Amino acid sequence: MDASTHFRGLWELAVLSLLRERPLHPYQMQRLLGERHKDELLALKCGSLYHAVYRLERAHLIEQTGTGREGRRPERTTYRITPQGQREQVRWLGTLIATPRREPSEFTASISFLVYLTPKDARARLEQRAGALSAEIAALTSGLKAAKEQVARINLLETEYALAMRKAELVWVRRLEDDLRTRRLNWDIDAILAGLRAAEKE
Repeated sequence: MDASTHFRGLWELAVLSLLRERPLHPYQMQRLLGERHKDELLALKCGSLYHAVYRLERAHLIEQTGTGREGRRPERTTYRITPQGQREQVRWLGTLIATPRREPSEFTASISFLVYLTPKDARARLEQRAGALSAEIAALTSGLKAAKEQVARINLLETEYALAMRKAELVWVRRLEDDLRTRRLNWDIDAILAGLRAAEKE
């Protein structure tokens, strides 16, 4: 069985990465992801985690080490990573880091339809976004500064990246906002729609 045909998602990557540390059962994995705030990045739901575990076991990238029960809690199955799973985790993580991907974004999609707002309304909405981005940047900067006093930088790289992306977006949004303010970018949505309707009648 070709493991690479089964291992394609961030959920699988999260499971394999945690199991590189020690054998765990899915509930422990979910708890660790929450404690480390990885669930916020992965939008990880409990069901998704269990599906990932199933797919990885089927691909022989992880294996069961036994089952156990703590008090009155349900019986839980513990898993460990296999040698094949460790090789695949390193390979796939390396691929994700090295290969840029076009990730869908609501903002990217909405910008493609910006023409359907008036320039005045578009500018007002961009001003709102700039304010929200500024607030996020301030919060991330403060959180990052506090966290650096407690954990090593290697554990904060995703926050550094998020901060850099917010800052870059804010620069772009403000530049676009300025282009609208100075009318370097301008359009007439009513004229555009009238032209499109006229073209349809021809």
